[in-house]
Amino acid sequence: MTAQPDLRLPAAAGRRDPSALLDRLTALPGRAERLTHRREVSARAAVHADWPAWADPAVVAAYEARGVVRPWAHQVAVAEAAHRGEHVVVATGTASGKSLAYLLPALSDIRATRGPRGQRGTAVLYLAPTKALAHDQWSAIHDLGLDVRVATHDGDSTPEEREWTRDHGEYVLSNPDMLHRSLLPGHERWTQFFRSLRYVVIDECHHYRGVFGAHVAQIVRRLRRVCAAYGSSPTFILASATVADPDLTARRMTGLDVTAVTTDGSPRGALQVGLWEPPLTSYRGENGAPVRRPATAETADLLADLVVEDVRTLAFVRSRHGVETVAQRAGELVAEVDPSLAGRVDSYRGGYLPEERRALEEDLRSGRLLGMAATNALELGIDVSGLDAVVVTGYPGTRAAFWQQVGRAGRDGGGALGLFVARDDPLDTYLVHHPDALLGRPVEGTVFDTDNPYILGPHLCAAAQELPVTIADAPLFGPRMREVLGSLVERGLLRRRAAGWYWTDRSRAADLADIRSAGGAQVQLVEGATGRVVGTVDGSRAHSTAHTGAIYLHRGQTWRVDELDLDERVATLSQVSVDHTTTARDITDIRIVAEREHVAWGPCQVSFGTVEVTNQVTSYLRRRLRTGEVIDETPLDLPARTLSTAAVWWTVPDEVITPLLARAGLDLADLPGAAHAAEHCSIGLLPLFATCDRWDIGGVSTARHPDTGVLTVFVHDGHPGGAGFAEHGYRTAASWLRATRATIASCECTAGCPSCIQSPKCGNGNDPLDKAGAVALLDALLTAAPPDVA
Repeated sequence: MTAQPDLRLPAAAGRRDPSALLDRLTALPGRAERLTHRREVSARAAVHADWPAWADPAVVAAYEARGVVRPWAHQVAVAEAAHRGEHVVVATGTASGKSLAYLLPALSDIRATRGPRGQRGTAVLYLAPTKALAHDQWSAIHDLGLDVRVATHDGDSTPEEREWTRDHGEYVLSNPDMLHRSLLPGHERWTQFFRSLRYVVIDECHHYRGVFGAHVAQIVRRLRRVCAAYGSSPTFILASATVADPDLTARRMTGLDVTAVTTDGSPRGALQVGLWEPPLTSYRGENGAPVRRPATAETADLLADLVVEDVRTLAFVRSRHGVETVAQRAGELVAEVDPSLAGRVDSYRGGYLPEERRALEEDLRSGRLLGMAATNALELGIDVSGLDAVVVTGYPGTRAAFWQQVGRAGRDGGGALGLFVARDDPLDTYLVHHPDALLGRPVEGTVFDTDNPYILGPHLCAAAQELPVTIADAPLFGPRMREVLGSLVERGLLRRRAAGWYWTDRSRAADLADIRSAGGAQVQLVEGATGRVVGTVDGSRAHSTAHTGAIYLHRGQTWRVDELDLDERVATLSQVSVDHTTTARDITDIRIVAEREHVAWGPCQVSFGTVEVTNQVTSYLRRRLRTGEVIDETPLDLPARTLSTAAVWWTVPDEVITPLLARAGLDLADLPGAAHAAEHCSIGLLPLFATCDRWDIGGVSTARHPDTGVLTVFVHDGHPGGAGFAEHGYRTAASWLRATRATIASCECTAGCPSCIQSPKCGNGNDPLDKAGAVALLDALLTAAPPDVA
């Protein structure tokens, strides 16, 4: 960052002319080549409608007092549908006033049905994926000044607050975890609430995808079941700024037919979007590969530059540690240029105390803070108007999340700037050089599998504890219900009686379904000196992240794992100051259990089916923090783990391999490295097509697999039973693998780097890898591939 006065723009120009501001950023020395693409998203005019005749006059007056003289057309369309009792999903842009759309019928009904002495009439349940979003909703209702009893029921609520909410709350703010662990298991104490439940609002529904989405879908089915037992049938209203096929997503989530409202009547200012790639450095990483300047360092510079220009900016960073690093560095840079700005940059992430989060949100709204680095805790609907710029550090996992984050800026209708800063990985590299993949395509559909028996089983147990499961529940839980119930009876978890299936244990059945877990029971991280619980990791990842000797970062502090007790599921930690990090090494075998589908691409073939993955962590490497240099390798004695899951795989037969070797100047010894490199890059690119994270999936490649007899590359879900990601990869294989090939071929490195074929999660130390061989192999595979799937 620099403070050259002749390069500074006037503050007002920086805020209201995002194109000029982007010119300013790229005019600084060494910056011009980092901007790979810029695009303007045009402004949009508003479309209004009249208030519905049935709307409560006090509710209308409260909105009019806040400047809403006439609502936007989509708000009225949603409110009318919900008031008629239609289940509805609203999928319009960020800051399009979706909350008014569902609050109008909800608050009107609450006021219209209240008893003569203020007794609760209609009740509303609002579910949000984050506490911050629920608190924002509370503030929005409170600010209307209506006599509606709005209450929060979450992990921050005291026992006294929870009791009051249960007995008196009319508009109850909660989340899927609390519904799963508190309201549904304790439904008998919530009888009056469930009996009067009229609306269920599921906000930011695109957030529920993969395994988490499948869990939430089952929780919604259990909610419908409990409500029916008390004589209610609530109307579901789902909302998302960014979700493709909203009616399909909502139907999967609720199991109900849903009306979709997608035409956005809200106004929008022009948005200038820039794609930014950090430069290569002189440093060398694993196997001598070149590395780029860290995206967090680039973001800190940009955040500081924007703050100095009096541009209110929010920088999204994926990790908590990264958030702290960006905020600290940007604050230092700002203070060097203008000491009066010291303290006007801060950080926001999970793990803060509730009062800390509330204060930071208010400081950002009020303008006391000019810059903030945040995790996606501030992505989901927090009403922060007046922001001028957003910097997105690394692809946030979906195009939906990208537009959600960029949409935080310009919420007052003015122009805004959105910057995407690429990390050093294949997906980000592909996006900054293929801008239409990010900016020119619709957002993704939400991927989750409601029939996964590993998810359905625990929820059937929870449902049976709440109320005995009967044949009549089959339409709710789907075609695999009987099959899964039979296996639960065999395991002794349920008891079959003439009237239905009953829970057999005295413990909480809800504990069987850890809806935030990736598939294994949580391992507690405990400070050895005090016994204090520092955090948790998912059991399926403990072998690679919490093994003895592992270095673990938590809340800006560095810990070393002194012991991992697999029986007790506890890892004992001590706080340390070290100049290294650790990387687990492992061996993985994969066996095809059943091929469900396949498609021929000439002599090659792409398949989808069930596999069994056996993985064993065998050692770990210690690496220098700054250079990535390997210090040493330490063996580990950990048991092998077996995962039954879903996979997509592709095969290239010998008759294709032989001429391929001759044309590309390769020999048989190059094939393992070519397949390994293609596997790595394809894992890195699948999140662009399957709404997953690369850590949700794994892969195996071999020059000759025993089950196929030919060269085979597998990409599998990292969750028991599958999560829908591999299947989506199979459905979009041609587009996905063409993007993989383009990423490898276009990367400016010579022999492979983290931007193309190296993987941060490789258990083999990124060896062997063959960049040229991977391109040749993918060319051979794609020769007879079908056209891309949009």
